[in-house]
Amino acid sequence: MSQSQSAYTSFATLLNSSGAPVSPAELQGLLLGRCCAGAGFAAEDWLEEAQDLFDSEVPSNLHAALIGLQEMVKAELLAESSVSLTLLLPGDDEALSLRTTAIGQWAQGFLSGFGSNIGNTELSKEAREILEDFISIAQVQADDEEDEEGEVAYMEINEYLRVAPLFLFSEYASDTAASADDDEEEPAVH
Repeated sequence: MSQSQSAYTSFATLLNSSGAPVSPAELQGLLLGRCCAGAGFAAEDWLEEAQDLFDSEVPSNLHAALIGLQEMVKAELLAESSVSLTLLLPGDDEALSLRTTAIGQWAQGFLSGFGSNIGNTELSKEAREILEDFISIAQVQADDEEDEEGEVAYMEINEYLRVAPLFLFSEYASDTAASADDDEEEPAVH
C-alpha cells in the first residue's frame, strides 16, 4: 500500500466516520486552491472555508486532521526545493473509475478555493490556461472500462495537477505566504 493511498484511505475513513460525505480529494483541492490564491495559512480561516464542503460547521473531531493537512500543504508550498505536490488521491491499485472521479473532485475543489480567494486579481495568460485545464479536468467523466490509454491519460493529468498549482502559488501567493510565515517565526518583543 502506497503512502498517499493509505493517507487517502485514512482520510476518507475519518471523514465517513464523522458523517461527513466529503471527498478527501476535493477537500485537499479546496485547500490548495485557497492557498495558491493567497489566502494564507491561518487555521481558523481554513476551517471556516472548509465548512462550505461540509454544509455546516466542521465537526470538532476533524479539526486536527484538517489543520494537519494544511500544515502538509504549507510545507510543500513553501519548500524551496518543491517541484511537485503530494495529492490526496486513491492509490494506483484502486479502479480507474474511482481515481478519475477523485481527480475531478480535486480539480473542482481547487477551482472553488482559488475562485473564492483570488478576488479581482488580474490573471496572467498562463494562469488562465491552467484554470481552464482545471475546469476541463473537473468535468471529467469516469469510464468503467479499464484500459492502458485511460491509465496513461490519468497519469498525465495526475502529474500536471502535482505541478501546475506551484506555478499559481508562485504567481499569486508566495510573497504573501512568505511574509506571513516570517511573521509567525519572529518572537514577540515585550
